[in-house]
Amino acid sequence: MTDTNNSKNLAVVLVIGKDRSGIVAQISDFLWKEEINIEDISQKIMQGIFVMTMLVDLAGARSDLGVLAKKFDKLGENIGLSIQIQHYRIFEAMHRV
Repeated sequence: MTDTNNSKNLAVVLVIGKDRSGIVAQISDFLWKEEINIEDISQKIMQGIFVMTMLVDLAGARSDLGVLAKKFDKLGENIGLSIQIQHYRIFEAMHRV
C-alpha cells in the first residue's frame, strides 16, 4: 500500500493479549484523546488471545511517534496488553519482498 495523500502520517499499531471485553474501547479512547484517527482496523481472537492491528493517521496527533510509543508501553502495562506502534514506512520496508 502506498500513501498517495501526503497530508497523512500513517503508523501501524499492534495489540496482543489475553482476550477480555473492552479492549477495543480502551485503545480507541486512548487514540481519540491523542487526536489520532483510525484509518483501518482488524481484530481476531485466536484460542483466547486477542490480536488487533490498526492503521492510524498521526497527522493531527498530540505527541510524536517516540512519545506515543512510550505512552502505549505504559497503557499496555496498565491494561495487561502488549501494544506497539511503528511508522508505516518502516513497517512497509521491513515487510517488502
